[in-house]
Amino acid sequence: MPHAFRRPADTYSPLYFLASLGAGGLTVTFFMYLMFWVPHKSRPVPVFEDIMAVFDTGSVALKSATLLAMIGIAVFAVLNVKSLIWNLSALSRFRKTEAYAALRASNAETTLLAAPLAMAMTVNAMFIVGLVFVPNLWSVVEYLFPMALVAFLAIGVWAFGTIGDFLGRVLTKGGVFDVTAHNSFAQLLPAFALSMVGVGLAAPAAMSHATLTVGASLVFSTFFGFAAILYTVIAATTAFSSMLQHGTAKEAGPTLMVIVPIMTVLGILFLRQGHGLHVGFDAHTTAGETMVFLARLLTVQILFLMLGLLVLRRQGYFTDYVFGTQTSPGSYALVCPGVALSVMIHFFVNKGLVGAGVIDKFGAGYWAITAVALVAQAAMIVLVFRLNRQHFTLPSDAAMVPGE
Repeated sequence: MPHAFRRPADTYSPLYFLASLGAGGLTVTFFMYLMFWVPHKSRPVPVFEDIMAVFDTGSVALKSATLLAMIGIAVFAVLNVKSLIWNLSALSRFRKTEAYAALRASNAETTLLAAPLAMAMTVNAMFIVGLVFVPNLWSVVEYLFPMALVAFLAIGVWAFGTIGDFLGRVLTKGGVFDVTAHNSFAQLLPAFALSMVGVGLAAPAAMSHATLTVGASLVFSTFFGFAAILYTVIAATTAFSSMLQHGTAKEAGPTLMVIVPIMTVLGILFLRQGHGLHVGFDAHTTAGETMVFLARLLTVQILFLMLGLLVLRRQGYFTDYVFGTQTSPGSYALVCPGVALSVMIHFFVNKGLVGAGVIDKFGAGYWAITAVALVAQAAMIVLVFRLNRQHFTLPSDAAMVPGE
């Protein structure tokens, strides 16, 4: 090599796929503006034509919010894809190293699930880009849904293959899993990946009018959704036991809040399924039931946010890894809970409180709660750029090191 490692990201970890994931998640947060503020009565989601109508007839405030959403979606979709491509290339090189062989023989093998997780997010993000920027997309969308199902199923097979390699190794060879290093929620990454595949598979159920497509979407998304739930329960239970004995691993501290994005993704999955059951199979869920369902998910998220922030503050994680000079690729796991909380609040306010008639849309209460989502989104935007600068730029005091 002409120069020694100089950027933190040059010492590669599959957890850098979380940089792509975070950017994709921010794309979704901007889509929430369009989803809940732009009228789209004839469709379950807003499309290009609905957005253009805003610029013709909408208020100045709505036009401004719509323009901001489109810019945000474009910027973070590009960042998402750029980071994904960089990671795929870096992972390809990493596979040829001794460090990769060591990773495959350790608990950290599950970090490889960050790759299909990020890939699934990118497919979701690209669908959003299509809805927002491609004219007349809705006229051919029924042809796209089967393609989307195939794409997510392929990613799901990839994820299960990686999980199978890990579980096959640790469950058939005694002593290869280090229980003392299981003192975080890092092992929930496979569940996160499965849930992300599941929510992608549930999208056609919420939007298609073809019974076969809706049925396939419901069945496949149920499989991945419940696989994610089972994995979450088992991994979280065993991890919490280890944390009680050994304390929480400092670098993996952010994983304590991975429950937050898992809850948001599974929540959207079940909402999509509910819509598909209503439209396609005449099954009904009341607005009150939806409100309470979302309130329960939000409660779980808040509790785990409180737990995670408590531990991170006690450990001085932010002082060292976010605002300090130390770096850890696991810091990107901090982006997911903030993004997921923002998205969940939008759903809770609009599908829950407004849907049940508890508050008026665009009233004072509406904006008071929505402001929390907007603040969380803004904080995560700042965090993403902060972490990218920390990990992907050359330190100002870096010295040139001659090649050997």
